[in-house]
Amino acid sequence: MTEHEVMSGIADSKSPVGGKIAWKLPHLLDLTYLELEEKNLEVKSERLRGATSDEMKGRLISYLEEEKGVKAVMLCFTDLEGKLHALDYDKKFILGAEDNLTFDGSSIRGFTVQSESDLRLKIDWTSFRWLPSDLFGCGKVMVFANVCDQDGAYYHTDFRSQLKGLTEELHENGVTVNVAPEVEGFIFKGVKAEQEFDEKKGFELATMSGYFNSLPQDTLRIFIDKFAEVQRSMGFENEKDHPEVAPAQFELNFKYSLALDTADQILLYKLLARQIAASMGLTASFLPKPIQELNGSGMHTNISLSKDGKNIFFDNHDDKNLSEDAYRFLYGILTYAKDMCLLMNPSVNSYRRLDPHYEAPNEIKVSSVDRGSMVRIPIGNEKSARVEVRTVAPDVNPYLCIYALIKAGLKGMGFSDAEYSDAKNSYNDGSEKLPGDMHTAINEFKKSEFLKDIMGEEDHGKYVYLKEMTADRAPRELGHRVKAEEILYHHEITNQMIWADF
Repeated sequence: MTEHEVMSGIADSKSPVGGKIAWKLPHLLDLTYLELEEKNLEVKSERLRGATSDEMKGRLISYLEEEKGVKAVMLCFTDLEGKLHALDYDKKFILGAEDNLTFDGSSIRGFTVQSESDLRLKIDWTSFRWLPSDLFGCGKVMVFANVCDQDGAYYHTDFRSQLKGLTEELHENGVTVNVAPEVEGFIFKGVKAEQEFDEKKGFELATMSGYFNSLPQDTLRIFIDKFAEVQRSMGFENEKDHPEVAPAQFELNFKYSLALDTADQILLYKLLARQIAASMGLTASFLPKPIQELNGSGMHTNISLSKDGKNIFFDNHDDKNLSEDAYRFLYGILTYAKDMCLLMNPSVNSYRRLDPHYEAPNEIKVSSVDRGSMVRIPIGNEKSARVEVRTVAPDVNPYLCIYALIKAGLKGMGFSDAEYSDAKNSYNDGSEKLPGDMHTAINEFKKSEFLKDIMGEEDHGKYVYLKEMTADRAPRELGHRVKAEEILYHHEITNQMIWADF
């Protein structure tokens, strides 16, 4: 019997071949993109209806037991800075130990110390997704996990858990937080363009085509088309995909969703982009300003609140169709803008993007037309009325950033009339600006009682420590050339070996 016959599964599982046994390879799940989309949308609809992890757990475990084609479960979680971590568990192991998944928390920067290192992972079954086999291999599904302490309680440094708790508390009062991001990125030549960055050479753009002029067979268009197909298969519910203003820059928009679901999708968006780019011999980068002379990449974050299914940010009596709740919400965000700047712009490279020469959203004010404003009021109706926070960079921890924005907005909704009037008078002309460098942003963050309160003293201190390490590894003055240190020590790019070299 030939090797081809064995690999094709033609051989009988008990047929002797030269004194040996030739085994059939097991069938592995390999769904079409259409089948993936159908399955992923079905689970998403349950998430949006408010199904809990416990409610979905039994059915999904039964599915894993019955579906012989699934071999592994990819378990995802993030650290304090928002870097995605993933573990592949054998399906049989998961089925026998899903309530006792542990890992060494001291190996994750910003988590536990070595002497108290054990942490648990609790699967959020509402986040279950089927994965495209051409990017992840056949027979794999994925879930997000919440990090828990040794006693099973949610671990305070995991802001997915914190965001989950906040939105569940609001949901009990009939309030839903809807979020839609606009995530921009670049594609560069080479598979590890960021890890091998040379500041004398800079990044090499994958193409010179950009906004509205990327032809069908251009590298950027091929990348975007493939990305859109994969994104659709994962249940993102695509809306618009296009090249952005700068050459080799992209943005693929998808439908708003619940705050937690959207935060998960932001991480998946970046993961999928990187996988697709790598398959093309390219790098998908979400650095906020990788090339000094070009527009940077942002992640404009659109937020609205609905109560009992009705958008409470809409009021057709207002000339911008916004309600007083919406105005109070956005003025809460503006009031704590300097405090939160480090959460919205968490890297040295982020502050290049706040350069006013490149449509920088660095003015602490609201406007429906001025794109230098930190908050914009898009044209909206009863379904789409919202506020758009333009300051957010694509390298944020989406859970922590969205959590803080919601908290600031809710704080604004609770302002007294005097506090609300003061906020409107203070943030209406653009004279107040966001910090222009990371050190200033760190100082604003350090003295913020608001952030100490919503994050807790310990996690507030941890975040300061991590960001000071980053800032201290890069030149204090940004200058006109992107420096190696701001790339190589970026939280999404480095590993701990590189950090140890400092």
